[in-house]
Amino acid sequence: MTLTDSDRTPGPGSDGGAATDIPGPAGLPLLGSMLDLRRDSLSAFVRAQREHGDVVRLQAGPPGLRSVFHAVFSPAGVQQILGTEAANFRKDHPLYEEVRQAFGNGLLTSQDEDYLRQRRLVQPLFTKRRVDTYAAAVTTEADAVAERWRTADPSGVDLVPEMNRLALRTVSRILFGTDVEAAVDVIHRCAPVINAYVVRRAYAPLKVPRDWPTPGNRKVQDASAEFSAVCDRIIAERRAASGTTGDGGRAADGDDLLSLLADAGNEEDGSLDATEVREQVLIFLLAGHETTATSMAFTLHLLAKHPEEQARVREEIDRVLADREPTAEDLERLPCLTRAFKEAMRLYPAAPVVSRRAVEATEIGGYVIPAGADVVVAPWVTHRSPDLWEDPERFDPERFTPEREAARHRYAWFPFGGGPRACIGQHFSMLESVLAMATLLRAHELEAVDQEVPVAAGITLQATGPARVRLRPRDLGSEGG
Repeated sequence: MTLTDSDRTPGPGSDGGAATDIPGPAGLPLLGSMLDLRRDSLSAFVRAQREHGDVVRLQAGPPGLRSVFHAVFSPAGVQQILGTEAANFRKDHPLYEEVRQAFGNGLLTSQDEDYLRQRRLVQPLFTKRRVDTYAAAVTTEADAVAERWRTADPSGVDLVPEMNRLALRTVSRILFGTDVEAAVDVIHRCAPVINAYVVRRAYAPLKVPRDWPTPGNRKVQDASAEFSAVCDRIIAERRAASGTTGDGGRAADGDDLLSLLADAGNEEDGSLDATEVREQVLIFLLAGHETTATSMAFTLHLLAKHPEEQARVREEIDRVLADREPTAEDLERLPCLTRAFKEAMRLYPAAPVVSRRAVEATEIGGYVIPAGADVVVAPWVTHRSPDLWEDPERFDPERFTPEREAARHRYAWFPFGGGPRACIGQHFSMLESVLAMATLLRAHELEAVDQEVPVAAGITLQATGPARVRLRPRDLGSEGG
């Protein structure tokens, strides 16, 4: 509920006492919770929820440079922020401003008329009908990984870089058609540099101006320039190829995503110019490959740790696919694998913390979030709430049977966000992940080497250690293909 001035009477979370009446950790006298948040922000948020409830006020930094923000963990509170009162919670948080500066004002970061215009143009590219046509590109890339794994080191492979490269190659094939290798190498090298820089600046009490020639600024400027240049080059090549035939690629047919974006920019309303097309591509790469890679890596690692669940998933894959390639229609025919994927996204949401800024003072959970306050919701915490999930740290795909999903609050599980800014690529991520993992699990049995994988929150969830598995290739029989 958004409050007007006449509604603001003294009480918990109201004017005058709003900041102090919302509970939260005291932290250190001089630094507040800054050290805890820098060491392990995800654990700090979990402790805050366990000790102080579902609406928490946190302070970080020294006096004079201290940042104050509020965390909301209950499904009802999350629904207010992302859903029913989304217009009151804008993407004006410092993290989004840094992403905006680094990757442009694409669909992830744009707001108001810019966002509505971009979403209207991009939405047709992510309809179920369009996304289903990407299935062949997904299985082509997954088949290549499955084949390469047959000669992998017997000590195992690390699923984190393996899935990162698979997801990046898949998205690049769909975005860029035949120019996969050039795009993959640049993005693989440059994206981590830009991501780390963005997160450091977003939470720094003092920010060095971007145009100062510091080593860090120069490094990220070079990475950003290279990242942008490869997109600009391919956009130019696609536009030059439009209307021609015989180049052997998908661009001439206009059915790769980059060509479709470029075509949108050619419409009479001029809604997407060359810069905007590039910014959309950069955002899709940021949001489209890292998030999917994270979800696939943790799903496969959890199945490797739980051989009984892996056997159940593989039996389903063998029964449904036999000796043929998976298709888009198989997404509905692999519920066991889909449940494992959803459970992995519960435990390891690719976007573990989502940031907003309140426009007006708003009552949530009996407290008032002040106007202008920075606010976070955290799938990482809500997905682990003992009030919502029995034995929440346990891997249990059966939590996602249709009956149990229907019985839960809509925002007890929200790895794709929700409301008017819900992830436009949700179906794409589900299709890519389920079909790719079905391809890999049909060809290999996985045994976990690392039992635990340390993680940290960046723009997306980052594995800070390996997720190694040993591979046992399955004999599928030469006559079965």
